[in-house]
Amino acid sequence: MPSDAEDLWTVGRLLNWTRDFLKKKGSESPRLDAEVLLASVLACERVRLYTQYEDEVGESDRSRFRDLVKRRAEGTPVAYLVGRKEFYSLTLDVSPAVLIPRPDSEFVVVEALARLKEVESPRCVDIGTGSGCLALACVQHHKSARFIAVDVSPEALAVARKNATKLGLADRVEFRQGDLLGPVAEEGPFDAILSNPPYIATAVIPTLEAGVRDHEPGLALDGGEDGLRVVDRLISQAIPLLKPGGHLILEIGSDQEAPVRALIAARPELDLAPTVRDAANHPRVIRATRKAGERVESGLS
Repeated sequence: MPSDAEDLWTVGRLLNWTRDFLKKKGSESPRLDAEVLLASVLACERVRLYTQYEDEVGESDRSRFRDLVKRRAEGTPVAYLVGRKEFYSLTLDVSPAVLIPRPDSEFVVVEALARLKEVESPRCVDIGTGSGCLALACVQHHKSARFIAVDVSPEALAVARKNATKLGLADRVEFRQGDLLGPVAEEGPFDAILSNPPYIATAVIPTLEAGVRDHEPGLALDGGEDGLRVVDRLISQAIPLLKPGGHLILEIGSDQEAPVRALIAARPELDLAPTVRDAANHPRVIRATRKAGERVESGLS
């Protein structure tokens, strides 16, 4: 942004200039980006910017803001720049070690809470927990639920543990490092197993928006050649660890409804529920319930 010492850079002028600048750089939400970044620099709630619209922003704060705007224009996601993201009424710390929680994933939480509403002290697992968003949102809104949250990445688990502690939920969420359900293979059965697994086909990743492709962890995105490598393994591993009547709840890509439903339909131990659609009416969450009385072959693959 211009740095003429004689110019008066108010909150309003900074927001308007940055909105126009980020729009030219391809931001899908330039005004929101500008507001979130400036509120972070000024250490205030975003809504307060409008009560300070005519206030001058000092050179030190402008310098910090200028750096954030430059990095945003280069593609760094806003959530990583400010170190936090809102998810299901929670403010979560995030870093490049974890996927940025998105509104689409809130539909997993909604579905889980609906199924666990009448269950006293449900025991659940969150696979690929990342920031901990699914597990933490569930225990925040179901006061007797307990979760084991699993991730293969120790860096992601460090972020999730920090979030649990900040939110006062560390006593009801246990974090473990490992591959899929391996760390809980001897501890079932569970009332629910939730996951937002890697489901992007490997060949698609280079085509993703730059902020995702270049900044978010590839391990949490890459679902293999067809995008279903992890999903297929997770379905198989989940069956013997679910209680009869227990639920497997998976976030999916918007083009994966048919193949994921086919994978589940091939397992006689599971009953498929209707697909949950997101706010854009895209298929987003698939749920299956463990049938009672079906013989299950145990073991992880």
